[in-house]
Amino acid sequence: MKKLLSLGTAAIASLYAGGAFAHASFANEPVKPESYFVAVLQIPHGCDGKATNEVQVTLPEGFVFAKPQPKAGWELEVIKGDYQKPYDDHGKKVTSGPVEIRWKGGDLPDEFYDTFAIRGKVSGIEAGGSLAFKTIQLCGKDGKVAWDEIAAPGVDPHSLKSPAPVIKVAAGDDTMPGMAGHDMQGHNMHGHGAMDGSGMAGADPGTMEAAKVGDIELSAGFTKAMLPGQPVGGGFVIIKNAGSSDDRLVSAESPVAGRVELHEMAMVNDVMKMRQLNDGIPVPAGQTVELKPGGLHMMFFDVKHPFVEGGSVPVKLTFEKAGTVEIVLPVGPAKGK
Repeated sequence: MKKLLSLGTAAIASLYAGGAFAHASFANEPVKPESYFVAVLQIPHGCDGKATNEVQVTLPEGFVFAKPQPKAGWELEVIKGDYQKPYDDHGKKVTSGPVEIRWKGGDLPDEFYDTFAIRGKVSGIEAGGSLAFKTIQLCGKDGKVAWDEIAAPGVDPHSLKSPAPVIKVAAGDDTMPGMAGHDMQGHNMHGHGAMDGSGMAGADPGTMEAAKVGDIELSAGFTKAMLPGQPVGGGFVIIKNAGSSDDRLVSAESPVAGRVELHEMAMVNDVMKMRQLNDGIPVPAGQTVELKPGGLHMMFFDVKHPFVEGGSVPVKLTFEKAGTVEIVLPVGPAKGK
């Protein structure tokens, strides 16, 4: 594929690579102690001119109940392990969870930068402290950039050659506008319920008006309100094939999103993986397929306006044999059960 880069864009990219964005860093302001937030990691360049194909982030102790944001064109892996100590999750002691996040198989050219987001909770870190996330970029077979140096107390991380990206924990009344989650919002980010493609636990938003096209019947669809800073949403619906011939959901689209993709999440060797289903979702004859949190689902990318509880999201679904049908997904609360 031919890459076109204007002089203006090239100048901006050069600025990002050589200036304040030369190191991998977080876009976050200081976060409040014991709060949920979205950690937005910025990857400014590749490996000596090579495109970045994988980003590995080791989660520090004190950043718990993590849920990463999927990225189109990248495979997502969530590696779980034991915490060094138990953490309170609304009265329940949690001793293990995600400890490393990997975005793999992508293509981020050296002349551009991108962001990789992980939601979670800062816990057990005193005000004025910090969290360092060791990060590794892999580029092709032998390209590698490691941002893994952690500054000793009193040492400026920017003085290091390869500093690990750091998020500061606010001291006093400092806040992180628009990013730190209230406990009610953050409730959906912890381990209650399965993780869906948008990183949220399941919800009960109401009733979708049933729809039918050919032998395909659709019901119980929903989506969820999106938190500040979250540009990706998930969509769910029950699909019943009442006919005698197999069919397949081949595409989805919505006027409220730049694109809608069909995805699947599954545990493979204790690693949570998500992949795009380029061939669609099979709907066998006489069977019901459920798009639900933690499994098959729709992903809404480049959302124009965040989904708001009480609103609705129109979606057009196209089936290989039955044809096209339009449904409206009610928007439920971000808070999970």
